[in-house]
Amino acid sequence: MEQKFYTLLVYSENVAGILNQVTAVFTRRQVNIESLNVSASSIKGVHKYTITCWSDADQIERITKQIEKKIDIIKANYYTDDQLFIHEVALYKISTPVLLDNPEVSRVIRRHDARMMEVNPKYSTVLLAGLTEDIADLYHQLNGFNCLLQYSRSGRIAVTRSFEEPVTDFLKEQDDN
Repeated sequence: MEQKFYTLLVYSENVAGILNQVTAVFTRRQVNIESLNVSASSIKGVHKYTITCWSDADQIERITKQIEKKIDIIKANYYTDDQLFIHEVALYKISTPVLLDNPEVSRVIRRHDARMMEVNPKYSTVLLAGLTEDIADLYHQLNGFNCLLQYSRSGRIAVTRSFEEPVTDFLKEQDDN
């Protein structure tokens, strides 16, 4: 089967141990999680897990159903990139001497619409918020200048293209019952 990149949005109550239960589903199926972000959602008392992975359609459906069976999970859905608004953040620590000696480094940073957060004599910190591809491209270009000292990237954050959180309708149905 063809492997595609999927994003799972999982909603749960704020209970200790849920993250372990969710990641265990991936481990048992030997699917590597590419990124993971956990935060409060727009609904009070509900947390949102944004998980990305490579999988085929049958396997991602099975994973999603298995996650949804967990007691404290409210709802789980999987999406392809065209169904979501996606963003990531990255920090790059680069050598200030290389930055000052090579004007092309500064041009690359500006072309990516990245922000200089700090500049001191030893290192400079650059922030880029955007799509995964843009973040990876800046990483490769800075690495090519041999100026990259440290690099860190957030997990993906995503919202659906629908009007409300996908879990909203589900919660309304539960309240009506």
